[in-house]
Amino acid sequence: MKPFISPLLETIPEIVTPETLEKGRGRTILLVVAHADDPVFFLGGTIILWAKAGWNVVCLRVTDDRWDSVGLDEAETIKRNTEEFHKAAKILGIAEINELGWHTDVLGDASRIKLRERIIHAIRRLKPYGIATFDPESMFFEDNLDHKVLAEAVDEAFWTAKFDKHHPEHFTEGLGPHGAYERWYFGRTVVSVTHVFDTSSALETLLEAILCHRTMLDNISAQLALQAETGEIQSELVAAARSGNHRPLFETLLALGAGAMGAPFGLKAAETMRCNRGHIPTRHVQLTDVLLGKIE
Repeated sequence: MKPFISPLLETIPEIVTPETLEKGRGRTILLVVAHADDPVFFLGGTIILWAKAGWNVVCLRVTDDRWDSVGLDEAETIKRNTEEFHKAAKILGIAEINELGWHTDVLGDASRIKLRERIIHAIRRLKPYGIATFDPESMFFEDNLDHKVLAEAVDEAFWTAKFDKHHPEHFTEGLGPHGAYERWYFGRTVVSVTHVFDTSSALETLLEAILCHRTMLDNISAQLALQAETGEIQSELVAAARSGNHRPLFETLLALGAGAMGAPFGLKAAETMRCNRGHIPTRHVQLTDVLLGKIE
């Protein structure tokens, strides 16, 4: 099989298996998401692998998902989505959840500076080794403005968290500048793929976590039913999900999505990501060595 080559980087992505995954040794990965179901749908298998490998995964959820339901008022929607999120996170192996509580689906109207400040604060407080979030450079097929805004805010917070002039009020709390070493980017379509995580062993656990999100799955199923009605499509899977039996539909969607990502690499299931690490030379090198990535 011809290896898949990332079209922008022109490199062959690294395939990461449970056996080859770097051990966490208690180091922290800060996962920053907009919504409660982002972890399970974008990188749930990878989170499971990270947790099993000893990484301390801490999740920062920015919005309260107050509109992500069907037939419920806002207060009940917030309550259910939060409870279900915490159940799913426990199954994935997320060690800690931090909530910002911003209104969902309106981050486009939020102050970018205020949003960035909250993320900088989290970085300085938690001192993560790595940060995982939406890829601001891979927004193909992305139709959620919350994801786009958050991607830009986190990307900028990564480097501004290292400055001693940005938000000095944090320092009165005993915090200080912090530089995370690596960034993990995910999205609906990651163009410059650097790592492919073999999630074949995590599918059963991931499905269990997905099914915790009953309120959100009801809403997704209702949306699909509306589309099917307009398109005059009869779907037994969608009909079952609308009646409350989510497993057949979402088990199928998980298998299709993970299978499509894994197929180019000869894997049953996979999740693809882009990793950006600090290129820090440990000795005197020539400029050409730096440009070619030939540094220790």
